[in-house]
Amino acid sequence: MKKWDGYQRGINLGGWFSQCDYSENRLNHFIEKSDIERIASWGLDHVRVPFDYNLIEDENGNMKPEGYEHIQRIIDWCGEYKLNMVLDLHKTFGYSFDPGEQQSGFFFNEQYQERFYAIWEECARRFGKYKDRLAFELLNEVTDESYADSWNRISAECIRRIRKISPDIYILLGSYWNNSLWAMKDLPMPADEHIVYNFHCYEPLLFTHQGAGWIENMEKGYRLPYGESIEYINNEVARMKAAITVYEVTDMKSPTGAAYFEDIFSIADKIANERGVMLYCGEYGVIEHVDTSDILKWYKDINNAFEKYGIGRAAWTYKEMDFNLGGTSFDDVRKELLTYL
Repeated sequence: MKKWDGYQRGINLGGWFSQCDYSENRLNHFIEKSDIERIASWGLDHVRVPFDYNLIEDENGNMKPEGYEHIQRIIDWCGEYKLNMVLDLHKTFGYSFDPGEQQSGFFFNEQYQERFYAIWEECARRFGKYKDRLAFELLNEVTDESYADSWNRISAECIRRIRKISPDIYILLGSYWNNSLWAMKDLPMPADEHIVYNFHCYEPLLFTHQGAGWIENMEKGYRLPYGESIEYINNEVARMKAAITVYEVTDMKSPTGAAYFEDIFSIADKIANERGVMLYCGEYGVIEHVDTSDILKWYKDINNAFEKYGIGRAAWTYKEMDFNLGGTSFDDVRKELLTYL
C-alpha cells in the first residue's frame, strides 16, 4: 500500500469550529497559536481541523467571510510550525452525524447538495494553493448504509467540481457506518491518484466509549477493562442492548490486542492495495475517564497496526470533548503516550 507522507501522526482539533456554540470567544480562543506550537513540539506532523457549515455560511446559505478568515488563520499557524492540515467538513446543511442535531434531507435534496458543493468550491478557490500541506475531507461520518449510493454520487460530483479549481489537492473520502473500514468496499474507485480512503476506528466501541452519555442504552457508570475477548464484549453489548456495533473478526475469541487491530486493518489494506489508494484514519481514541494504563495499552496496540500497514492517522482529540489528550490527566504519561500517536 502507498504511504501518505506528511499525514502519518496527527491529532484532531475537535470542538473548535465544530460541535460548538460558534461564539467569537470560542472561535478566537479555544485553540490559540500556542496550542499549535505545543502540538508541533510533540513531534506530530499534522492536525485535522473539523468545521461546520455554520462557520462559513448562515442558515440561508449566505457566505460568512469571517468564517473563512478563521480557517485561514489556522492554515497560517500550521505553516509557521511546519504542520500539515486536514480540513474536515464535520456538518453540512441538512446532515450531521449526530442525531441530536436533527439535520436531515441532505442526501435527497439537490438544493442542500448545491450548498455542499459551493462550500468546497470556495475552499478550493481560497485554499487550493496550499495543496502541498493541506487536504480536504469532504464529509464526516456518513451514518446509514441507505445513504451509500447517494453519497457516492454526491462525492463524485464534489470531487469533479473541486478538480476544476484545484486539480491535485488531496481529497479524503469515507464511507457509511460512520466511516467504517467495513464499509470501505462500497466506496467508488478513486477518481485520481490524489484520493485518500478515510476511516475511523474506535474499536471495540464498548471499551473506547464506556460510560459515554451519548451512546443509546449505555450505562453511565459502566467500565470495561482493556483486553477482554471479543466474545465477552459481544455478550455485554447484547446484555445492555446498547447501540454499539462490535465486529468479530476471524472468529476471534482471544483478548482484544495488537492482533485484533492487525486483523481488522488488513481488510482496509487489501482494498487499498487492490485500488492503488492510500489510507488514513481520521479519528481514533479512548474516552478520558478510562484508567490511564488501559488507555496506553490500547494506543500501543492500535499504533503497532498503523505502523505495520503504513496508515496515517489523527487521534481524537487535543482538547476537551471527553477525550482531551492535551489535558492534565495525561501529564504523567504523556511522554509514553506520544510514542503511540
